[in-house]
Amino acid sequence: MMDWRRIVRGVGGIAVFLGVWELAVRWGALSARLVPQPSALPARFAAEIGSGVWGRMVLSSLSHYALGWSIGTAAGLLIGLTAAIFPRLRDWQAGLVRVLRPIPPLAWIPFAIIWFGINRSSAAFIIAIGIFWINYFATFAAIQQVDPGLVEVARVFGHGGFGPRVWRVILPAAAPGILTGVRTGLGQGWMTVVAAELFGIRGIGQRMMEASGLLAIDVVAVYMLTIAVLYGATEGVFLLFQRAVVRWTE
Repeated sequence: MMDWRRIVRGVGGIAVFLGVWELAVRWGALSARLVPQPSALPARFAAEIGSGVWGRMVLSSLSHYALGWSIGTAAGLLIGLTAAIFPRLRDWQAGLVRVLRPIPPLAWIPFAIIWFGINRSSAAFIIAIGIFWINYFATFAAIQQVDPGLVEVARVFGHGGFGPRVWRVILPAAAPGILTGVRTGLGQGWMTVVAAELFGIRGIGQRMMEASGLLAIDVVAVYMLTIAVLYGATEGVFLLFQRAVVRWTE
């Protein structure tokens, strides 16, 4: 059931934030040359949409975001699952994980350009790396925390072999933790997509860089808010899916 009081409080918090921001600029606490007024953003947003630039940039970002998120999520889930279930494989992975995990996704940009060129594939590669580690560790931890007693009970009651026990017992028990990692990856993907576009790939990040070079701070703010809206939309859709999958936990 929808909690309208929480929704009202959430909207109210945004309204207060925008109000304080507006007053700070109007009263001179923040320089109007460096920080745009919120009241000026709707007109700029409409201009971006009317010119067709906003639609092209958003669709471009969505294309490599979806590709990178899909690859990073699938790889993270699969490898995290195998590492958690097979101890020997986990031991083989341990050293490699310690070496690669501290490397930030943006450090792979030179390799992405060399391997894929300046195109959607290189941006998707950078996004996938950032999302992979979140899903890898979330899946690994969720499966490690599954009660061994559940697996033993399944074995006693004849739930087939190894495969059926993983599918019917381990994955359902670990689903809440796994899906939390997937949800976190949604936000990480949007944080990475802008950085991945800063080296010339068409999208929201490229448009923000162009605008900042022209000191068009209102345009930069429009695309910052666009990212927030896109993240909110993708997270909202995923929450509906998550509730349907783990309804049994409620």
